[in-house]
Amino acid sequence: MTGAAYARAPHTHCARAAPSSRDLRGPRQTRLMRRWRRDHDRAARDQLIEHFMPLARKLARRYARSSEPSEDLAQVASLALVRAVDRFDPERGSSFAAFAIPTILGDLRRYFRDCTWSVHVPRGEQERALAIERTNERLTNLEGHRPTVQEIAEYMELSIEEVLDGLQVAQSYSTLSLDAPSGALEEDDDCTVADTIGAEDERYELIEDDAAVSQAVQILPYRERRILELRFVDDMTQSEIAKQLNISQMQVSRVLRRSIDELRERVAA
Repeated sequence: MTGAAYARAPHTHCARAAPSSRDLRGPRQTRLMRRWRRDHDRAARDQLIEHFMPLARKLARRYARSSEPSEDLAQVASLALVRAVDRFDPERGSSFAAFAIPTILGDLRRYFRDCTWSVHVPRGEQERALAIERTNERLTNLEGHRPTVQEIAEYMELSIEEVLDGLQVAQSYSTLSLDAPSGALEEDDDCTVADTIGAEDERYELIEDDAAVSQAVQILPYRERRILELRFVDDMTQSEIAKQLNISQMQVSRVLRRSIDELRERVAA
């Protein structure tokens, strides 16, 4: 089945609980990957795509807005998943999810960047507006509260005027209403997109360099690796992680902050 056919085909299994990517690791996944890569076994390829399709659709739902057809996003994510399966090399030693997630998110970001601005905005200004969104969410996750414009400006080494300009540019985003309710932050149904001007989290930047990050993660203590896995692979919130590990949410936040900083330093080295 072609990539386009996969994107269009109904995936009835999605009605069931989406399997955790963790369930698909290990020898079984590696065997399927090798059968496809080495023997061009299309049945193995089909099985891998079917297994990970819920992950692709889950990522697509992160980008869904009321004015953007969800099926268009699902198709973008599905095609990106097929491409990730075709490109993944199991011999590199990293998990398929760590490779596929940035591939899928990259395609979704490009789709929004290139196709969904309601007025023409220069590419540089688009990129800065999206960077401000990402920074807002990153600081929210790390600090436990929404940052001020000044805090965003200091973090990004921009002027306050540049940050405000970036927020204004975001209003040209056809799928983004700054006064619309936002579900980006948990337990805060009254906040608007203007309050939470970022819906992307820190995982995306961390896994852009799959090989380097995978290697760096292995050096971390088990507890830190486990918390990173629960947060960025299993998509659990900090409060959910705290409950599962019987620790405080503040402890989870501190471990994440420390681990992320260490990973950034190791990858940059």
